Amino acid sequence: MSDTAIVWFRRDLRLTDNPALAAACERSQQVVALYVHAPHEDGDWAPGGASRWWLHHSLDSLDAALRSRGGSLLLRAGDSLAALLDVARETHATHVYWNRLYDPPLVDRDTRIKSALREAGVDCESFNATLLAEPSQLRNAQGEPYRVFTPFWRACMARLDELPRPQPPPATIPPPKHLPRSMALDQLGLRPRIRWDAGLASAWIPGEAGALARIEEFARSSMFRYDEGRNRPDLPGTSRLSPHLHFGEIGPRQCLAVARSLTSEQPVAQAPADSFVRQLGWREFAHHLLHHFPATSTSPLDARFEAFQWETNEAWLEAWQRGRTGYPIVDAGMRELWTTGWMHNRVRMIAASLLTKNLRQPWLAGARWFWDTLVDADLANNTLGWQWTAGCGADAAPYFRVFNPMLQTERFDPARAYLRRWLPELARLPDAWIHRPWEASQSVLAEAGVRLGVDYPEPGGNFRERREAALAGYAAIKGPSPPAKATQITSSRLLR
Repeated sequence: MSDTAIVWFRRDLRLTDNPALAAACERSQQVVALYVHAPHEDGDWAPGGASRWWLHHSLDSLDAALRSRGGSLLLRAGDSLAALLDVARETHATHVYWNRLYDPPLVDRDTRIKSALREAGVDCESFNATLLAEPSQLRNAQGEPYRVFTPFWRACMARLDELPRPQPPPATIPPPKHLPRSMALDQLGLRPRIRWDAGLASAWIPGEAGALARIEEFARSSMFRYDEGRNRPDLPGTSRLSPHLHFGEIGPRQCLAVARSLTSEQPVAQAPADSFVRQLGWREFAHHLLHHFPATSTSPLDARFEAFQWETNEAWLEAWQRGRTGYPIVDAGMRELWTTGWMHNRVRMIAASLLTKNLRQPWLAGARWFWDTLVDADLANNTLGWQWTAGCGADAAPYFRVFNPMLQTERFDPARAYLRRWLPELARLPDAWIHRPWEASQSVLAEAGVRLGVDYPEPGGNFRERREAALAGYAAIKGPSPPAKATQITSSRLLR
């Protein structure tokens, strides 16, 4: 047993089912819990404003949880390697443990840090706390990365029974005799100086306790209706676990265990629970793709789309960002996003389709806006979602699939409750017209107190004409798709 070990927390901000923390507590007499704020090491994708807000509160929650078991969270900022070496020297630590991340810049960083620590005489070991199956573990019959979800998920499911059960949190976390100096949480500058975050604070409880409460509530009230509810923005039918999963306040093994426990007790829940676990599979697929095709965070996986003629129109992009496109379901979603830091997944697809296929704005412009405004902004999920909708990614929606906002509203917001919540200026319009106000008569608009172009904007262009123009643009780049080359990443590099 070593005297002192460092647990380097990153996006694994929990005590339960945290293999790096468990190893340190089992093998060491003293444990230093360290978080290093190093956004510059994320490359072009440093955390956005909403993510920084969440991180502040998640770190605060983690510190409280550590203190309840005898430890505390040590905060540093700057280069991660320098901070690790400094803390190892200050505490005489001989071991560093961490849980792996899979974003391309961080894989490279962690590989360099592993080598440098070992050269300095500090042993290190990493673990998987983030995924059900690591990207290097799954290949198709040709030995290549998967590019289609269904066979990927089939291969992943074959491994689920082999997974270890989630580990309980350590009973105690033995602190070092002399705890080094820590920065104050506010010194990290994560919270906004101008307090725009009231809507986030009312919608979310960041931290492990909030994550566990959320999945308990979901299993009790919504998982039974998940098949239908997950597509309904007007209902509380989704798990809303995405930010908790991104920051590692809960892990996918825990989510899988809850779903399996529910179905063992109530077999009637099998189908909706399987649908929920399948959504975890899409998260796995996103990480698999980004790991093997790291350029896709800024470039289309389908290289034909490099030649697609986007229309750069700052006015249209800003209207979309502000929820002023004139298409109510899109505007409702964008306002929900701005207020709460989250948007229902069905509405995300509709909003992304309108931006890329009707307004013909670059998918990357939408991805960057989501990155800054979503509390669950995750590089793998964000990249997959935008490229899927734009038609340029793996297993993507066909280029000719253009979401119709009006038909989507009729199907998934049948009573228009979602529209009325986020678009109060249209709330008095009848159900038949609130999702297509430009088709309502002047008398209907007047009775509802709506002046198009004043109270609510006219839609950006004729939907049908814009759709046909988009299809023509996509047709111009059709042809055999050149194969995307995966980056060769050895298992030893990943399992660092």
